[in-house]
Amino acid sequence: MNYPPAIFLMGPTTSGKSGVALEIARHLPVEIISVDSAQVYRYMDIGTAKPSVKTQAAVPHHLIDLIEPHEHYSAAQFRDDALAAMRKITERGNIPLLVGGTMLYFHALLEGLSELPAADSSVRMVIDSMAEDRGWPALHQELQRLDPTSAMRIKAADSQRIQRALEVYYLTNKPMSEMLKKPRYVYLPYQMTRIALIPSNREMLHRRIAQRFEVMLELGLINEVRAIRNKFGLDADSPAMRCIGYRQVGMYLDEEISLSEMYAKGLAATRQLAKRQLTWLRPMQGLQEFDCLAQNLSPQVLEYLRTTSLQAAAAP
Repeated sequence: MNYPPAIFLMGPTTSGKSGVALEIARHLPVEIISVDSAQVYRYMDIGTAKPSVKTQAAVPHHLIDLIEPHEHYSAAQFRDDALAAMRKITERGNIPLLVGGTMLYFHALLEGLSELPAADSSVRMVIDSMAEDRGWPALHQELQRLDPTSAMRIKAADSQRIQRALEVYYLTNKPMSEMLKKPRYVYLPYQMTRIALIPSNREMLHRRIAQRFEVMLELGLINEVRAIRNKFGLDADSPAMRCIGYRQVGMYLDEEISLSEMYAKGLAATRQLAKRQLTWLRPMQGLQEFDCLAQNLSPQVLEYLRTTSLQAAAAP
């Protein structure tokens, strides 16, 4: 079948994905779909490196500013939203260009998701009450009894994942690890071009990470976090405050760490994120890799796109 084209532009943080995407938009009839688990939050602009209002006006962007900072957003929701956006973009005669670094979201699109139950606020309230009484390490021990396979891969301090694994068990009376083994249904009727921006020098990427974090602080990241926390009454366990940068600034605002410690922890967490993103990309099949540190990165990517099946869609 002649499926419509779609472009996946992936890479670690600060690899230049946004710049390349905008350059592609100058030459191909694309609309950008954000694949970023932090940019879905409203009011979180500086710390997520969200495209400016001017940029979003110049090139259509989707899946940005979807929810409030106190709300939850899952990979399953992203898959549904992304497929709906891709369909509408294709119907308009344009090409979906999916850009971002949330590899779990790309994985959800490419590999599908297991049929796990939706979040249940009542069950989560019960689990949170249990955690207040007994502590998350005790609930991790309970998970070891109910679902030892999941407990082995979840750290005792990872309250979010402990909560989800227990929630699944309480809702289904089955271990989440068992349900994850079921075959996944994948529906992605597109001819995909997968591009990965990979650094040839990890230290250079780390310098970019440091430069971006410094710019975010200069632009007012601390005030942004303070304002969001005050507006929505958020704490360290709120979904949005788990995002890298926001978590560390929150610790600083709570006087748990100093300004210099906040900076160091923010850098370390972002470097770890980049490492995880590259680990996700390493085994992915069908990738065309480009050195994100190359001076002529955008022209290289555009030339590649022009020599693929997207050539017919290129602007005159």
